[in-house]
Amino acid sequence: MPIDPGALLAVAREEAELGKAEGGVPIGAALFDTAGTLLGRGHNRRVQDDDPSMHAETSAFRNAGRRPHYRDTIMVTTLSPCWYCSGLVRQFGIGRVVIGEAETFHGGHDWLAGLGVEITLLDDPACTALMTEFIAARPDLWFEDIGVEKSG
Repeated sequence: MPIDPGALLAVAREEAELGKAEGGVPIGAALFDTAGTLLGRGHNRRVQDDDPSMHAETSAFRNAGRRPHYRDTIMVTTLSPCWYCSGLVRQFGIGRVVIGEAETFHGGHDWLAGLGVEITLLDDPACTALMTEFIAARPDLWFEDIGVEKSG
């Protein structure tokens, strides 16, 4: 039976909501194996941990623990992965990425696709709404998160 990417995304979305509730950037991620078994989950903790490297994908990856390889894993994220997180996917050979939305931020998923990573973009309205609301409420934190100085 094929894995439902929407069911996988639900785990990442729960993590994004946890991040929002903690006052952080509402991006969530989860790492699964190709059978759909959850290996690790996490959310952006840059604000909470005062750690600029603690993106959602990094958190989920760290929580999954060490494996001999990651070819048989699926990274699920509520938002198109930034270059940092795209590099993580590339570095460790993660074979598939499921993305909630890329409307509010278009990261490195096209680059990953060009390198043979299977990309599934779900255009999930809940993920888009979560980020749209956050960016409107906290543009300073958003621009800091994506590494862009806000002009003006």
